[in-house]
Amino acid sequence: MSNKSSPQYGLPPDRLESQFSDYKPLYTEAEALIEANRCLNCYDAPCISACPTGIDIPAFIKKIATGNIIGSAKVIFEANMLGYSTGRVCPVEELCVGACVYNDLNSSPIQIGRLQRYATKKAMEIEENTGKKLFPRNKRKSEKKVALIGAGPASLACAAYLALDGVEAVIFEKDVLPGGLNTTAVAPYKIQTEDSITEVNWILQHGIELKTKVEIGKDISLDQLIDEYNAVFIGIGLGAGRHLELGVNNNPAVFSATNLIRKIKNDPDFSLPNDLNTVLIIGGGNTAIDISRELAMLGVKDVRLLYRRSRQEMPGYEHEMVEASRYGVRLVENVTPLEIIRNGEKIKSLKVKSTISNDIFDFPCDWVVEAVGQLKHVFDISPDIEVDEMGRLVVDSKSFRTTNPKVYAGGDCINGGKEVVNAAQDGREAAFDMLKSWGISPSLHGEKYFKSFTSIFVQEMTKEENIKNG
Repeated sequence: MSNKSSPQYGLPPDRLESQFSDYKPLYTEAEALIEANRCLNCYDAPCISACPTGIDIPAFIKKIATGNIIGSAKVIFEANMLGYSTGRVCPVEELCVGACVYNDLNSSPIQIGRLQRYATKKAMEIEENTGKKLFPRNKRKSEKKVALIGAGPASLACAAYLALDGVEAVIFEKDVLPGGLNTTAVAPYKIQTEDSITEVNWILQHGIELKTKVEIGKDISLDQLIDEYNAVFIGIGLGAGRHLELGVNNNPAVFSATNLIRKIKNDPDFSLPNDLNTVLIIGGGNTAIDISRELAMLGVKDVRLLYRRSRQEMPGYEHEMVEASRYGVRLVENVTPLEIIRNGEKIKSLKVKSTISNDIFDFPCDWVVEAVGQLKHVFDISPDIEVDEMGRLVVDSKSFRTTNPKVYAGGDCINGGKEVVNAAQDGREAAFDMLKSWGISPSLHGEKYFKSFTSIFVQEMTKEENIKNG
């Protein structure tokens, strides 16, 4: 576990996240080789279809098995420039690993995420030690320049693919720390801040400029960027956590889940009180499960997750709830919060109502954490950019253009909150559309496009043969 500081961003080393161990540790070379050689190298592998970025998973695993780490990492990064972090934070049980054919054979599925992390981590280390770039920047310099708003996964992916083809990419971030949710809100047992910053720096070194502490609408307007750049990409994620009306405002014992996770990850002055015994988390999504597990791992004795419906109806992943339960997190189903009861400034209990019987009862507690979604990010959107009734930017599903042809968007601000890998895919697709609109053929396209073209070609040829043969 890293305990180094990140001086470039003024991040001190003594933070609560340093107390977390990696729940899926980096493979050793021997472990990676053993796991890679288990892969069946399926034809039309279902794991590829289950990956939002379409990484050729059998290909990168085969290269690990033959000792070609650089080749393996290239396969990953061509399809997903955030391949390192997504190898750690992706819910692979719901995506590629969940689609592995070994699941149908009552055998342990290939640990694709851990192999992806191994290949990308080792390749980045080799690049740093040798100075030889995995992807040398295209010597052809384009006259085009793109402004990207927000330094999260969508913008980073978009900027990377643009920069590699000679486009000037400038990212504007209102925060001190870049990286988006990987840096501030993903559970530290999945990825820690230093690892997120390492990936950001690796991406930036491809010729991308980052300007932090620049807020759109305050320091510079969106209209200015539209005027000064050939295109603008909006990757601002979501805003602050939603607040419930429970009769308490600005109480130090009431947190939004995203804010509490950020304090654990980034704030050296934040610590848990010695007399903190019981914490109630309101919500049933993955963020609610993450913060409940974090608090239990930090030693809080009684952590309970309160959800208004049944466990089967929770939006959070079942495998995450199972892991949280192993650390002592308890789930209370079919209850809805009504009011926080105080004893002076301290919280005494949370009054809740059963959604089945309508009975009302109290849960004694010390802290209450609200994990009930996030607000939309607000800045002055130009009137020619459409926003839907949920506050999401409306984009074309293929090009990721908004209703202003010079403005693109991707990530949580268009989908309401999905995975890091979805944001990375949005950024890549937007970059490719920009490049193609300027007559630039993307130099990195990954295996997905070739494979999809080949698959369609083969299908059409087969149809023709069937017609000929009656």
